[in-house]
Amino acid sequence: MDKRIAVISIIVEKSDSTEKLNSILHEASDYIIGRMGIPYREKNVSIISVVIDAPQDVISALSGKIGSLDGVNAKTEYSNVISHE
Repeated sequence: MDKRIAVISIIVEKSDSTEKLNSILHEASDYIIGRMGIPYREKNVSIISVVIDAPQDVISALSGKIGSLDGVNAKTEYSNVISHE
């Protein structure tokens, strides 16, 4: 199965969605390499970067689930690094 490295950039504008977001990320924890969150209190948003090494369909599904949350925006950037496992 081919796996890719990607970064999912997330902006949370509604803190009500944080619990659902954390649950979704927990479900993908086997694929997540690292995560960094920055609360920008002055603007009342949180910015999160998630680095993931997973099959293309897993990355796409995860990004889609995150982006479908109310008040949450997600964009994914893929590397050209592909591993064949």
